[in-house]
Amino acid sequence: MKNESDDPEKQNQQVIKCRAAVAWEPRKPLVIEEIEVAPPQANEVRIKIVATAVCRSDLYYLLENMHEDGYPTILGHEAAGIVESVGPGVTEFLPGDKVIPLFISQCRECRFCKSPKTNQCEKTCSLVRQEGMPAPDSRFTCKGKKVLPFVGTSTFSEYTVVNQIAVAKIDPAAPLDKVCLLGCGICTGYGAAVNTAKVEPGSTCAVFGLGAVGLAAVMGCKAAGAKRIFAVDINPDKFGKAKVFGATDFVNPKDHDKPISQVLTEMTNGGVDYSLECIGNVDIMRSALESCIPGWGVSVIVGWTDLKDFAARPVQLIAGRTWKGSLFGGFKSKDGVPQMVKAYLDKKVKVDEFITHNMTLDQVNDAIELMKKSKCIRTVLSVSPQ
Repeated sequence: MKNESDDPEKQNQQVIKCRAAVAWEPRKPLVIEEIEVAPPQANEVRIKIVATAVCRSDLYYLLENMHEDGYPTILGHEAAGIVESVGPGVTEFLPGDKVIPLFISQCRECRFCKSPKTNQCEKTCSLVRQEGMPAPDSRFTCKGKKVLPFVGTSTFSEYTVVNQIAVAKIDPAAPLDKVCLLGCGICTGYGAAVNTAKVEPGSTCAVFGLGAVGLAAVMGCKAAGAKRIFAVDINPDKFGKAKVFGATDFVNPKDHDKPISQVLTEMTNGGVDYSLECIGNVDIMRSALESCIPGWGVSVIVGWTDLKDFAARPVQLIAGRTWKGSLFGGFKSKDGVPQMVKAYLDKKVKVDEFITHNMTLDQVNDAIELMKKSKCIRTVLSVSPQ
């Protein structure tokens, strides 16, 4: 549903009318609407989204986030597409390039981007708008009303506009309906094990929560050479999937009448070397920390939440454990995502195995329900034909 022009020079000056799933208000179903997408401005790229997945962070913003001034908006941040046009000042991308939008930018100029110690960037869009923050600039309108972008990506739309510092160009051989998952979940879990925890060969690991991020963390632990990987979840149906990614042991907390940290400590003669919390539950974060061996155990918080404080006893850290956080698996986005795409094409990381459902953009609310009920790992939505 694109407005065509016979003049290629004017193509990027056009407003595009297309379909998108609009969140008009929190805790309500998304609505498929016709929207207008303005041309890309300076340093922006307009992308035709081919495929996008539903991530739990989308659900967090829609269902749990208490800030209600970020609506209407277009959710979605785990996607892949094709550059349709570019704005002034863009030299890295050309129409036709295959790309993945990034919810963490990499401007390469700020003190964070220049530091090897972090993958954060001063220009990254915030997931949660704090009170008093100015509304982000938007290229979307619907029914005469401005529609806000979501983390700078808004991929539940046939077209979106993204700043060039938040776009990764990928191998043209990459299947977009698969590698879209590398825009968030897989990189987040895999990198948390490899980049943040720095899992060592021969070590023992525990991964709490076997959604896409947790399974990716299992895969990362295996790739790093862990000899024993405990997959922890209250849904035993996920254990078969975890085995595919490298889990060696399976623990259901419901099967035990003692704290899961105590169970793991007894099973490992003192605790695991590394634990990764991939749920976003503050109580489980503490359990994961307590599952680590004193002296050198490392526990990584991977699951996203901003609703509650967490707590631990000081002695648990004084004894030598390390508690760390991981955002997007520690990958510097524009550098790391193309590397992960190449690793997938070289069959060094799994991607296809995460996809349990394929739907269309029209079925986005069905996909959200599947995730709410933990009946999927990842659902990929077909948005536009290539």
